[in-house]
Amino acid sequence: MSYNLLKGKKGIIFGALDENSIAWKTAERVHEEGGQFVLTNAPIAMRMGQINQLAEKTGSQIIPADATNLEELENLVEKSMEILGDKLDFVLHSIGMSINVRKGRHYTNQKYDWTAKGWDVSALSFHKVMQTLYQKDAMNEWGSIVALTYMAAQRVFPDYNDMADNKAYLESIARSFGYFFGKDKKVRVNTISQSPTPTTAGQGVKGFDGFMAYAEKMSPLGNATALDCANYTIAMFSDLTKRVTLQNLYNDGGFSNMGVSNEVMEEFRKE
Repeated sequence: MSYNLLKGKKGIIFGALDENSIAWKTAERVHEEGGQFVLTNAPIAMRMGQINQLAEKTGSQIIPADATNLEELENLVEKSMEILGDKLDFVLHSIGMSINVRKGRHYTNQKYDWTAKGWDVSALSFHKVMQTLYQKDAMNEWGSIVALTYMAAQRVFPDYNDMADNKAYLESIARSFGYFFGKDKKVRVNTISQSPTPTTAGQGVKGFDGFMAYAEKMSPLGNATALDCANYTIAMFSDLTKRVTLQNLYNDGGFSNMGVSNEVMEEFRKE
């Protein structure tokens, strides 16, 4: 169902890889709600995914950009405003990568150049994106910037590895940069902490199926899907949330406030 929540609004969506990704679902929902956008991803990710199909489906253009490279981000922002014909109203940062996770390195045995690369891609890139937008005065007043995170930033999930540190840093950037974006530009900045979701990146985490099953049993409403997250993001992009900023917003079926559930306790009860 469409409500025309984003009619006339324009933006950039980072990170759409394939139809399992939250950014992909968000792009589809933005299109349905009347928004226009430029799609972007790193060149290597574009070769791996099917972003051209999404662009065709939503009538969007694609601008490849490495989100860790300031020159490429500057080009992305400038060209996006040219293509869309105006400043931006929304930006989604849906980027995350850990080489340590991908290569199976334990948290207690990290290869630190891999750690630094993952931090740059997953967290510092958010600062780079916002700094570029801020310095180029690319956002309209009451615009909305959203980044996706996970509650391993607050609690221990052993196999999430250095991505937990990256997400904690990402959330801090949202608050710190969000202050300046709010005061100076009337732009809001928030993070959405999503349930474990079977995206291409998510499924690369060791024990992911266990994550999913445990969270499902713990959450009163069950795990939030990628589409659920896309719908929440639409609400955050819309004018209905004009004064929500500096927040880490949980979209997790209630998981974040649970201590234990009856369903989980059943697994440990002795007959």
